[in-house]
Amino acid sequence: MNKTACILTLGCRVNQYESDYIMQCLSKRGIKICSFEEKCDIYIINTCSVTAESDRKSRQFIRKCIKKNPEAIIIVTGCFSQINPEKANQIEGVSYVIGNNYKSKIADVVFSLLEKKAAPVCNFDIYNGKFDTMKVGAPLTRTRAFVKIEDGCDSKCAYCIIPYARGSVRSNPMANVIDEVKEIVKDGCCEVVLTGIETASYGKDFKDGTNLASLLYEVNKIDGLKRIRLGSLDPFNVDKYFVDAIKGLNKVMPHFHISMQSGCTKTLNAMRRKYNIDTAKECLSYLKSSFKDLMLSADIIVGFPGETDEDFEKTFEFLKSAEFLHLHIFPYSKREGTPAAAMKEQIPEELKKARLHKLEEMQKVTKIHLLEKFASENEQVEVLFESYDGEYATGHTPNFIEVKAKSDFALGGQFKSVRILNTDGEYIYGEIN
Repeated sequence: MNKTACILTLGCRVNQYESDYIMQCLSKRGIKICSFEEKCDIYIINTCSVTAESDRKSRQFIRKCIKKNPEAIIIVTGCFSQINPEKANQIEGVSYVIGNNYKSKIADVVFSLLEKKAAPVCNFDIYNGKFDTMKVGAPLTRTRAFVKIEDGCDSKCAYCIIPYARGSVRSNPMANVIDEVKEIVKDGCCEVVLTGIETASYGKDFKDGTNLASLLYEVNKIDGLKRIRLGSLDPFNVDKYFVDAIKGLNKVMPHFHISMQSGCTKTLNAMRRKYNIDTAKECLSYLKSSFKDLMLSADIIVGFPGETDEDFEKTFEFLKSAEFLHLHIFPYSKREGTPAAAMKEQIPEELKKARLHKLEEMQKVTKIHLLEKFASENEQVEVLFESYDGEYATGHTPNFIEVKAKSDFALGGQFKSVRILNTDGEYIYGEIN
């Protein structure tokens, strides 16, 4: 069967992981995976719905695929299709719509449609308590592999639609995670990122006491694995117990992405987050005291309903003092069906943009300071190289600082000791020993 397929992915790392699995399933059954530039027989759009803009982009991608080949099989999956299956089905040219809990069946659906048979029933029950098991393995680049350990979220924050798109917390059994990481290492990849919708809630649905710390303890034992990273963590879950449990694990890297959202307690309360700013400060302080050369990144929402100038300034000052290496800053996006959408005192778009810009400018200065400090205190650093532009090989240090070094050839998947030369405020530049 000489058929071609293209998979377009929007949104988070979990979506990307699931798309990689779908690609593998199709490829194993003889479907050639192609890029969007080529005209394909099958298009699968793995959508996102985290913001209103994500919804718009999802619809735009669906229509682009239909226009590319009106005769193609068009399958829509992901968070947009989970929340709005009717809207996805109403787009003329869409062949099949699948929710988030049945992505592992997409290859079966494709072949049913190709053979003009009845497709498997894929309902939209996201609250059935089942983890949709997948196994992706090592990427072709042999650099950094993502492993989905958890799905769903129980937090129900006021602004977020994701719990309605992903359901309650569901964890991948530890034995499955260990087997997948071992296969990844066997295939030559030495760094894994354990990720999920609410990563720190791993094991919450188990009755045997398994949690993220106990999973990390076991993954850390795997021979040949050199680096372990984690997906986004909620400050509420990064308590002293968790940090004490993992700080002695030599493969857990000194970089954590914190789902902060705001630096103002009043705003955090309005968001229905589970922590206040004092709790967050304690969390970050204890992390920094527990990991040498620690670097942190964070997500921040500006312009949440009711956020005053004073509230924003508290966030600004907190972020300035916390010194994050990276900030992912988002203007608040109104999502129908969430409590925040009905809140009064919605912030004008221009004010959101102004606040976002102010944080971006502050963050540039912070990053320059952090890189200059790191360069002055370190002569050598270990780098896992990932990409190559013909002149510079680029990779990351254990604490996720990006390093460039001149090379005559690609070094993807290789660890090298690099002598630090300087920084331009965006990258560290070095010389390979």
